[in-house]
Amino acid sequence: MHIRKYDSDYSRRAFMGKLGKSAAGAGVLASTWQTIAQDGDASKAYPDELNSIEAYTKGKIKNGDYIDASNVELVKDLLEPIRYEHIMKHGRRLKMAKTTTDVMKLSPWEYIEATLANAGKAQFDDRGNVVTADGEPWIGGNPFPDAKTGEELFAAQTLSWGRHDASFYAIKISDVAVDGQTRFRYQGGWAELSTVSRVTMDPKPYWPAHKDKLRFQTVFFTEPRQFSGTSFLNVWDYDQRTFPQLYGYVADFRRIRQFPSSQRFEPLLPGTTLYLSDAWAAGDPMHTWGNYKIVGRGPFLAGLSDAWNADDPNWEHKTHGGPKDQTFWDTTVELVPEAIIVEAEPTGFPRAPVSKKRVWFDARNQVVIGMVTYDRNDQPYRSFDGAYSLYEKGDKKFMDGEHPYWSWCHVTVSDIQTGRVTRLEQARSVDGHKSGANDPTMYDKYLTHSALMRLGAV
Repeated sequence: MHIRKYDSDYSRRAFMGKLGKSAAGAGVLASTWQTIAQDGDASKAYPDELNSIEAYTKGKIKNGDYIDASNVELVKDLLEPIRYEHIMKHGRRLKMAKTTTDVMKLSPWEYIEATLANAGKAQFDDRGNVVTADGEPWIGGNPFPDAKTGEELFAAQTLSWGRHDASFYAIKISDVAVDGQTRFRYQGGWAELSTVSRVTMDPKPYWPAHKDKLRFQTVFFTEPRQFSGTSFLNVWDYDQRTFPQLYGYVADFRRIRQFPSSQRFEPLLPGTTLYLSDAWAAGDPMHTWGNYKIVGRGPFLAGLSDAWNADDPNWEHKTHGGPKDQTFWDTTVELVPEAIIVEAEPTGFPRAPVSKKRVWFDARNQVVIGMVTYDRNDQPYRSFDGAYSLYEKGDKKFMDGEHPYWSWCHVTVSDIQTGRVTRLEQARSVDGHKSGANDPTMYDKYLTHSALMRLGAV
């Protein structure tokens, strides 16, 4: 008879034991961060049942299988309620892949190197901002790789959304109604550039002229024609108690105007379910939200690999599900051995349409892998689930300097109260604007008032 050292309930008991303990870091068998620091492989911190879907389901689901309505009950505990409902009632399916254990494939290479080099150097100042021991802005990488509180997890996410010094995403957006019809289609670009915590672009770690800021961020639209040139520019202060300056180019009036930056819960364009507040699950300054608390831990299913569609020249993805097979992205997921669930409340927004958000973080590297927001009656409102990938498939690669590009590939945003779904994808190019990272010309192209005027004139 073979006696297993760790039975099927061992991990569950371990995770339950950590709740409410502020000193509890990630890992079951060992500290995840210490294990990663040794050789970049987090698998040794978890038992077999958390590193393999086959072990977790006792052979009932294997890598390469699809999760659909016929077998989703086996993994119900690995999904937030909205994806579970999509699979049970709306024809959504997820393809299983092997768990990625090499952490260097789960974030940009330089970001991980900076995390290792700067471990232990971060702290919060008396205003709740992340600083070094000298009181200077953060210098790069994840400031709290062994995060033990909700504040530490959200601080890292807010500091560096895409984990590159600068990112440009050519985006395509489709809004699908409950009847399966695509009602709205948009395309355009999203640019974000960090002015501190820089690990690749010169000057680093700070852009001296803008050391008091955190980032510049622009979103603009090129199609449909009636919204062509519409754009918004956010200028973030480093102080996370201060709202960004928000400017917009209004195509109808051909001018730039300043908007109240606290109005972050309104759709960017008609038909979409997207707010500025939603960006990267941390679209608002960190301390305009509060009451951060860890409310759960455990394994989770998330898209972390095989999401880049290298076979399509523009990286566009296929869909399925819903009445017309257009509602959900074809998605590959894998077993994340430990997700940390954090709740936060919009304390700086008295008229916010949400009462709280619940965000799932991959405990191995603190990447956001899911979010659900709740309405003012505390009922589930909108869900967000996406897919990341290293842009490498066989002999095909899209490079970011010396290493393959790592980024998000697609996102599904679901308003579960209306049944509408907004699908976003990162394309190779949209109307001549190309996706990529760390382009030194990005600031002048997209992140100034002059840039907004040029984009609006096209």
